[in-house]
Amino acid sequence: MAPSPRVRVYLACSLDGFIAGPDHDIEWLHRDHSAAGDLPHQVGSLGFESFLREVGAMLMGRGTYDVVEGLGQWPYGDLPVLVATRRPLEPVAPTVQTAEGEIGELIARAKEAAAGKDVYLDGGNLVRQALAAGLVDELTLTFIPLLLGEGLRLFDALVERNRLQFTSHASMEGGLLQVSARLLNPV
Repeated sequence: MAPSPRVRVYLACSLDGFIAGPDHDIEWLHRDHSAAGDLPHQVGSLGFESFLREVGAMLMGRGTYDVVEGLGQWPYGDLPVLVATRRPLEPVAPTVQTAEGEIGELIARAKEAAAGKDVYLDGGNLVRQALAAGLVDELTLTFIPLLLGEGLRLFDALVERNRLQFTSHASMEGGLLQVSARLLNPV
């Protein structure tokens, strides 16, 4: 019997835990953050393209969709993307469709669309909902050596503690540090 698809979070954030600055600003993510004395690049980090090859579908929050759509280039190719929203949506790609429902229903639908591969969960609100429901299997966070001080934090308003087991870490080019963890709920 094939293993069930995992629900995986793959995000970049500032060292103080922000995934976006004020007004959903993500411009800071695309700057060169390297500095003299950075840790050397290590083999073993999970690049975005490699990660995308492991997933069969994405479940994205509407706010995240609006930000990504505004970038001008759709970064997900032909990956099926379900956007959790109750508002009308003009899809930026033919593989984008809307989805409504509770987080468990949304993830079940994304797993079905993933056709046996993993599900990529993106969007702070959806990630928090899935963590609260015990539906996230793995978190991969890439920390950018920057303190934003304000914006949208990934883990604000979590309703419960989540127990984790670190599975890998690697320093990356540009001074980035990537950490992966498996969720071990309940606490």
